[in-house]
Amino acid sequence: MTTEVKPSPRERLLEAAATLTYRDGVGIGVEALCKAAGVSKRSMYQLFESKDELLAASLKERAFAFVAGLLPGSDDDRSPRERILHVFEQVESQAGAPEFRGCRYLAVQIELKDQSHPASRVAHEVKANLTAFFRSEAEQGGASDPDLLARQLSLVFDGASARAGIQADNLTGLIAPTVATLLDAADMH
Repeated sequence: MTTEVKPSPRERLLEAAATLTYRDGVGIGVEALCKAAGVSKRSMYQLFESKDELLAASLKERAFAFVAGLLPGSDDDRSPRERILHVFEQVESQAGAPEFRGCRYLAVQIELKDQSHPASRVAHEVKANLTAFFRSEAEQGGASDPDLLARQLSLVFDGASARAGIQADNLTGLIAPTVATLLDAADMH
């Protein structure tokens, strides 16, 4: 007989924060978060200093899955060019899902405006790490200006995520040629 382990109130709050803020935005109220998690407000404030801290913890907890869903594994032996293209293939694939609302880390930064907000700081770090991945691959692939290429790729990533997230565009057949053009222009092999 298997017994199902019920998620703790903390885990339920983190899950509710991730789901509701991705779907409805960071303005979601404490009441709605607690109701979705089946946790009292008192319990929430015992577990987290504030709603801001809950949002930050939720984003931080999902960072590993975000990265794992985008970046090739460390044992991936494809060329740097192919590894960069892999990231954009993942974005294109994810963007096809009906529940796709764009990059949750970009959305948080745009919604919050305040770069010192705990959730914004987590989002900034996750996005900076993605740019660092692009820069490292660009350097290994012999790009003429790895810093510029990394910034350009981040711009395309954010723009593609945002446009697909608001259903303004379909990334199929759009994102790969755009990225390939940038890689070619940077002499990336």
